[in-house]
This record gives sequence, structure tokens and C-alpha cells, in this order.
Amino acid sequence: MEALKINRRDLLKSTAATAALAYGMAGASAFAQTPAEVEVGLIVPLSGIYARPGQVMRMGAEMAIEDINAAGGIGSLGGAKLKLVIVDAGDSTEKSKNAAQRMVAEHTNLVAASGAYLSSFTLAVTEVTERAGLPVLTLSYSDLITSRGFKYVFQTSATAASQAEQSLPVVIDLATRATGSKPKSVAIVTDNTAASVASVKPMRERLLKELGIELVVDETFTPPLADATPLVQRIRSARPDLVFFLPTVISDAKLMLEKLNEFGLGQGRIPLISFGIAIAEPDLLKTMNPALVEGVMTCVGNWGFKGHEALIKRIKDKYNEPWMTQNAISTYGDMWIIKEALESAKKADKEAVAQALRTVDMDGGPARYFPGGKLKFDENGRRVGAGLTIVQWRNGIPSTVAPANIAMAEPYWPKK
Repeated sequence: MEALKINRRDLLKSTAATAALAYGMAGASAFAQTPAEVEVGLIVPLSGIYARPGQVMRMGAEMAIEDINAAGGIGSLGGAKLKLVIVDAGDSTEKSKNAAQRMVAEHTNLVAASGAYLSSFTLAVTEVTERAGLPVLTLSYSDLITSRGFKYVFQTSATAASQAEQSLPVVIDLATRATGSKPKSVAIVTDNTAASVASVKPMRERLLKELGIELVVDETFTPPLADATPLVQRIRSARPDLVFFLPTVISDAKLMLEKLNEFGLGQGRIPLISFGIAIAEPDLLKTMNPALVEGVMTCVGNWGFKGHEALIKRIKDKYNEPWMTQNAISTYGDMWIIKEALESAKKADKEAVAQALRTVDMDGGPARYFPGGKLKFDENGRRVGAGLTIVQWRNGIPSTVAPANIAMAEPYWPKK
């Protein structure tokens, strides 16, 4: 009987030891799954003719990482901090693709990334990241980005076609109210990058015809422009009521504006409407009289708008940036979206983060950094309800003038 008691005591001790060991192993496993740092990527052009936009995207990402970490990091991961991994996408689609291949090969701990500015670059980068199962958030516009059946690409901006659909009626209505008559003819001058081509496609094929407007000049060029004279001569000959100009290189925007002015067509004589941010970059004013851009409008996926005043002040103070372009605000927002996905995923795993992005549905939080104010992605990875901003040069500053609920200035139509 005594022997039985001893054996029973030994058995209880053994069971307790086994339980303690199991608990210790589980605790160690949980600890191992809670890293001190979580790597997120930023793949943007930091060299070549698109380096300037890439640098501003880096500013937005750095500010967000600072804010997220200062606010306690990722709560569901024990306060783990975000670590930004920056990769130069270069200045061509081939370089972008190679950069993406290096990124996924050398940084295997990445849980998500943001990039790649130019739609052509984003198309190349996401071919690589899709195969690697790495979720990527992008501000790029091309409809093709989210038309390929990919499962790891999330487009936070309205697509180019959607932007044309949303903005064209607003622009035409503004012109009609200001002048008393609807524009009858337009010119389209666009570069051949993916987003620009996608923006003008619905205009050429359908929108202008539906609005009863004649397309009298239709020109496409390859950036960078060597000489804008032939383009401006065609505009001068046709004398359209307004010009849609779509550059993606700052130097092209500058060259066209200067040439229009030289031919007596600038400063509102023929109103100029752009798409994208190249024509509203601070660098334009480094060698150009602000009068040359006064009144010029551009339709942009995102911009610093009402409610972002504190962020706009911070980017001025920290980086000496005079205003907050889409490149900064959208990339800032992307990092907060990744943060929310990690909170939901509860582990630093790219597949879990991707699944969290597919199911996110919120009106607040990171959604406040994007026009439309909703954060949800459809089955293609497009942000549901993605709006846009219309920005206009006013007294040397491009300010958001539409939609009215987020505008920081009133729009006006340049008078001839």
C-alpha cells in the first residue's frame, strides 16, 4: 500500500513537471512569435528622373513609422516596433522588377510593403511580389494593377478610369458656371505611362462624347520631353476651350507650362487641367515664376486636405516641404493600414497580414488619410468608395478645392 502511495506521489510530480514543461514551451513559442521589430517595405524610385517623388514617399513612410512606434507599436504583438526597409526601384520598369526580386530575396521577414509611384513600375514590382505572396499597398492609378486577378495587391487610390469619371463632370460644370457656356472642344496631351494612358482612355472612348465635347488635339509623347514646341503649336492652331495635360515627370510639366506661356496661351488664356501630381510639385517653383501655374488644376488620387493640417505642418517642419502631396499623405496612410492589419492578424506573418487586408472594413482610423473616408478592398484589391481630390494653384500653393467637404480653398475658373 505504501509503495502504491509513493508511486502515486511520483506520478503526480511527473504530471506536474510535464505540465510545467508544456507551459514553458508554449510560453517560449508565444515569445518567439512576438518579435521586437516587424519589417515593412517601401519600394520607390530614389534615383533617376522619378527620384523626387520617391523621396517624398519615403518622408511619408518615415513619419508614419515614427508615429506608430511612439504610440506603442503593434499592441497585439506586445508593442513590437515597425522597422522600415527601403528599396530603390530605380528609373525603369526593368530596374523596378530587379529591385523587387532583391527585396523579396534579401528581406524574407517583410510582412507587407508600399510603393512604387509610377504605375508602370508598380505593374512590374507586383508581378514579383505576387509570386512571393507579399501584400503590397500602392497609390498608383492604372486600372491594370488590379485587373490581373492578383490576391496580394491593394490599391488605395481611385483607379485612373475612375478618376476621369469622377473629375470630368466637376471640371466641366465649373467651367460652365464660370463662363456661362459649356466647353465645346478640348485638347489631350499625355505621356505614355500606364496611369496617364488609363486616365485618357475613357475620355477618348466615351466621356467627351457623352458630354458633347469635341476632341480637337490628341497627342501622346514619351517622357522626358526634349521640346514641347510641336505640341503647343498644335494647341495654338486648334484653339480648344481647355487642355488636358498629363505628365508624370516634373521637367515635362515645367517645359509645357513655359512653352504655353511663350506662345501666349498660358496663365489661363487656355485653361489647363492635369491628372496626377507632377504639375503640382514644389520643384516647379524652383526655376519658374508662380504666375505661370496660377489657376492650373490637377485631379489627384489624394492630397493634403482639411483635417490634415497638423501633418502638413509636420512635413514642413521636419523636411522643409511646403505642402503635402499624394506621395507623402498616401504613403503615410499605407503604413497605418499595415499597422491595423498586423493588429488584426496578431502575428508578424505576410499571409496573415494579406488576409487581414482582404477583410478590413472601417470608416475611421487610417481611412481618414484618404478621400472617400472608407477603408475596404473589393475582391480585386481596389479600395471601395475611393474618391479623389481636385487641386488648384492659388497664390503659389496648390490647394485642395474639391470635394467641398475636404476643400482648403474655393475653386475658380481662369478667365481668358
